[in-house]
Amino acid sequence: MRIVVIGGVAAGMSAASQAKRRMPDAEVIALERGAQVSYGACGMPYNIEKPERDIEDLVVMSAKTFRDKRGIDVRTRHEVLSIDTEGRTVEVRDHGAGSTYELSWDRLVIATGAHAIRLDMPGMDEEGVFPLRDLEDGAAVKRWLADKEPGSAVILGGGYIGMEMAEVLRSRGLAVTVVEMADQVVPGFEPQIARIVREELERHEVRVETGAKAQAVEREDGRLVLVTDKGRFSADLVLVAVGVKPSVALAEAAGIALGETGAIAVDRHMRTSAEDVYAAGDCAEDWHRVSGHAAWVPLGTTANKQGKVAGANAVGAEEAFAGIVGTAVFKVFGLEVGRTGLGAKDIERFELDAVAAPSKQPSRAESYAGGTPVTTVVFAERGTGSLLGAQMVAREGVAGRIDTFATALYAELTVEDVENLDLAYAPPFAPVYDPVLIAATVARKALASDA
Repeated sequence: MRIVVIGGVAAGMSAASQAKRRMPDAEVIALERGAQVSYGACGMPYNIEKPERDIEDLVVMSAKTFRDKRGIDVRTRHEVLSIDTEGRTVEVRDHGAGSTYELSWDRLVIATGAHAIRLDMPGMDEEGVFPLRDLEDGAAVKRWLADKEPGSAVILGGGYIGMEMAEVLRSRGLAVTVVEMADQVVPGFEPQIARIVREELERHEVRVETGAKAQAVEREDGRLVLVTDKGRFSADLVLVAVGVKPSVALAEAAGIALGETGAIAVDRHMRTSAEDVYAAGDCAEDWHRVSGHAAWVPLGTTANKQGKVAGANAVGAEEAFAGIVGTAVFKVFGLEVGRTGLGAKDIERFELDAVAAPSKQPSRAESYAGGTPVTTVVFAERGTGSLLGAQMVAREGVAGRIDTFATALYAELTVEDVENLDLAYAPPFAPVYDPVLIAATVARKALASDA
């Protein structure tokens, strides 16, 4: 049995490892076009923040370790050019040797991940314009900071990466401007949460321009200028963080079906439309437990889980991916921001009848100093009282509390169920009634007032 995995990192190496563990006699080959197969991409902003750290610190496990300790034939700088699902082969370019060869497979796992969105506008190839998606991108940004010592940066995009990098670049002494096309930073969050995030950025002297559409990057007097429909923003460095897209070109060219999200369509067993071909990670769709629809939420946690299912099933198991509820959290300066489940746009798209219930409660008991406000928005369905989602921003305690909401979503609890949860209490950590409980109570009352 030969299992070929296209792509490394979270999904690919999880699939390869699981297949080899389940079937030790199988020949498992992992093909990765880059130089590294296992690294913590989410840690790149925090690595860039520390000039003394090597970007290679983010490498979790080397290709050699996978070969020597797990028996996986890992081939780095080997790029798959095409997939033949009928002939069960892939065409591979060995960039090290400068040659191309054909490789047969019995089972195939596609884990090609996602790629940074490249804007179709002039100036994207100017020196000093960077995406930030993979380890090579992180190394390039870090070299630029070290060699050029830039005094200013423009970050195009106000999502998670844009927020994290705003903090990182300010900590390194750069003047920072964040330019976002939407009418708020952190699109997808409720306006009251986005306002708190913006205020935190501005408190740390980050200039924020929303509702601005990028048109070009130009070079003027040796500096870069981001041209938008709302003005021109000059800087020594431009970071493009406008999101990512699933890397599906190989699958699509092979006739493998894509889903409504644009990612590869898979069932709960991570099977694609082609026989004996599986897909996992950022290139594949997710099943959303709350909406019941396909979703695409590219996160390392999901990629690892999907990869394990795909690898196990590639060697004969019948495991099913449990699905996601869309949980995410990030930090920007002194704020923690998190969400889980559906947001307002999701609820509108799926035509659900729901309320959005905002609340604000202290993070600790009044008897213990240091507490700060926790702003929460809970979404609940009219008629059933089902919890649909939650969003939260505060200076402490967000990750644990948003995980409580995520667990409640997984268990299909109502807001009344959440209101009655037996959560931990001690003055240093929470009031008698935790902000989670109060938020659920506010949502229940909002539903009752609508009845």
